[in-house]
Amino acid sequence: MPFIEPVVLTSRDINLVPLAIDHEAGLRAAAADGELWNLRITSVPAPHETRGYIDAALKGRDEGHRFPFAVMENASGMVLGSTSYHDILPDVKRVEIGYTWYAKRVQRSPVNTTCKLLLLTHAFDTLGCNVVGWRTDNFNIESQRAIERLGAKKDGVIRGNVLRRDGTIRDTVMYSLHRGEWPEVRAHLHYLLNKPRGL
Repeated sequence: MPFIEPVVLTSRDINLVPLAIDHEAGLRAAAADGELWNLRITSVPAPHETRGYIDAALKGRDEGHRFPFAVMENASGMVLGSTSYHDILPDVKRVEIGYTWYAKRVQRSPVNTTCKLLLLTHAFDTLGCNVVGWRTDNFNIESQRAIERLGAKKDGVIRGNVLRRDGTIRDTVMYSLHRGEWPEVRAHLHYLLNKPRGL
């Protein structure tokens, strides 16, 4: 039995549904909003790479080390982007959250906070994880700030460990959140989603 069974994670505004080939057109449209594939520090697929991106994600799911989701907007049914559990380690009950990207129109909106609340709740409260991790490019300052706003702690930097899409070698910044820290982070995420806008 796989550590992560197929599941739909649901909130009032957003559903995370297991990624499928049927999401190809929606993912392509989401990436086109902002031409996100031109950012050298992300893994967003170019239009002609979308099917390959999905195939690779589904292969990772079949091999047990990745579980990809499509991020769906409930009101419109539109695909807003994608996110995944990855580097899944059942023996130590650890997952990482990554391969995360959204259409430009919903960046800096409650979408990312909602998705992280759904993923963290499932990881800690259903899967019984001890640790949830994140990793990001050392030049992706926005991503680092977003991870830190969640309450994750910086573990360190792995220097020169992976190629970027442009062929340069990146340093990877690692973060984690431990089970004992989750109740406070959960309360904080609920606060962020429910506070009046402008505060």
